[in-house]
Amino acid sequence: MAYITTSSHQRPTYSGSSRDNYQYQKPTYSQQQPSYSFAQERHIYEEQPHYTNAQTISRQYPDGDNRRNDRVTYSSGDGDFNRSTSTTTKIANGHTPYQYEPYRSSSAGRDKISCHNCDRNLAGSRYILKDDRPYCIKCYEDRFANTCDECRRKIGTDSKDLSYRDRHWHEKCFFCSMCKTPLVDKPFACINEKLYCGECYNQQFATRCDKCHQIFRPGTKKLEYRGQQFHEHCFTCYSCSQPIGTKSFIPRDQKSYCIPCYEQHFATKCTGCLKVISQGGVTYKDQPWHRECFTCTNCKNSLASQRFTARDGHPYCSDCFARLFAKRCFACAKPITGVGGTRYISFEDRHWHNACFLCQRCRSSLVGRGFLTEGPNIICPDCGKRESSYERDNNDYATRHRTVISYHHRTN
Repeated sequence: MAYITTSSHQRPTYSGSSRDNYQYQKPTYSQQQPSYSFAQERHIYEEQPHYTNAQTISRQYPDGDNRRNDRVTYSSGDGDFNRSTSTTTKIANGHTPYQYEPYRSSSAGRDKISCHNCDRNLAGSRYILKDDRPYCIKCYEDRFANTCDECRRKIGTDSKDLSYRDRHWHEKCFFCSMCKTPLVDKPFACINEKLYCGECYNQQFATRCDKCHQIFRPGTKKLEYRGQQFHEHCFTCYSCSQPIGTKSFIPRDQKSYCIPCYEQHFATKCTGCLKVISQGGVTYKDQPWHRECFTCTNCKNSLASQRFTARDGHPYCSDCFARLFAKRCFACAKPITGVGGTRYISFEDRHWHNACFLCQRCRSSLVGRGFLTEGPNIICPDCGKRESSYERDNNDYATRHRTVISYHHRTN
C-alpha cells in the first residue's frame, strides 16, 4: 500500500501593489496636457484690451505755462495694439493686454517711458512689464524668453510657449520624434527625453501579451504567471478555452487547465467511489483509493494505516479474515491467522499452531521431530517406545505408524 500525492492548484498573479488590485497597463502618457503660456503671462497686470485704431495723448504742462495744451494722435499700423495714453497704456499681442504707469522725468516736465535694459524710448512702441519695469520686445525676449527644446531658438512673445517638465517648445516644434505628428492637445509619452505619440509608443515600447502578441491597451487587465504576461481573455484553459481569471488552475506539460478539465482528463480517481482523489489517498495493487473508501469488505472499517489480508482480491481486516476464512488449530480450535507470516503445521487435513503441536502424552513439542499417530492423537517417539512392549502383547503395534511431517509457512 502506498500513499498518493495530488497536483497542487495554482493561481495567476495580477500585477500591482496587491493581487486584488489590477494594474492597468498603459504608456506613461502625461496626466496633464502641456500647459500653454504666453510671454506676457509673466507680468503682473492683466485686463481685457480696448482695441482702437488711434489713441489721443494729452500732454499737460505745468501751471502758469502760457503754452496751449497740445494733442497728439498716434495711429497703430494694423489696429492690433493699443498705444500709450496718459492714464493707462494697454499693450496686446493678440492675446493678453498689460497696463503700466509711465515714468516721469522731472527735468523735462513731461512723460517719458524707456526700456529698462537698453534705455530705448518706448513712446509709441510695444513693450512688456517685468517686475514693474518696462522692456522693449527685443530685450525682453533676449533676457526672459524660454528656449525651444527642439529648435533651440527663443520662444518669442508672439508665439505659444508649450511646457512639460521644465522643458519648452514652440507649438510647431511639439511633435512625435518618430512620425512627426503634432502632439498639441493629444496624449503623448516621454521616453529618454524624446516625445512619442500613442501609436509610436505602442509600436516601440508597449508590453505585449505572450499569447496573442498584442499590446496592452490603457485600462486593460494584465495577468502574470511564471514571468509571462497575458490579457485576461487570453489566459484560458487549454482544454475548454474558457478564461481562467482569478480561479485556480493546474499546470501540466507547459499548459494550464481549469480544475474541472484537469479532473476529467488527468486526475486520479478512487477505485471504490470513482470520484477524484483531490488530497491524500492510498494505493493497493496499483489501484488508487480514498482513505475513507479503502475499507474491510466485511465490517467496512477503514484499512488505511492498518494491516489487512486479501481474499479473491477483496481486502479484509485481520479479525474478519480470521473469523471467516482462516484455518483453525486442531488442538485449540482458534484461527490460524496469516498476519506477520505465521508458521503452522498441517497433517491429513488437520492444522496446528506451532505452539499447539505437542505430544498427547508428555506434552513435549513435536515441531521438527517425527511423531506417531494413535487414532486422532499424536505422540512423540519416546512415548511410543515406552509403550511398545505393552502394545506388542496386545497386538496393537500394527495399528501404529511413525510419521515425519513438513512445516508450512503461512503467508496469506
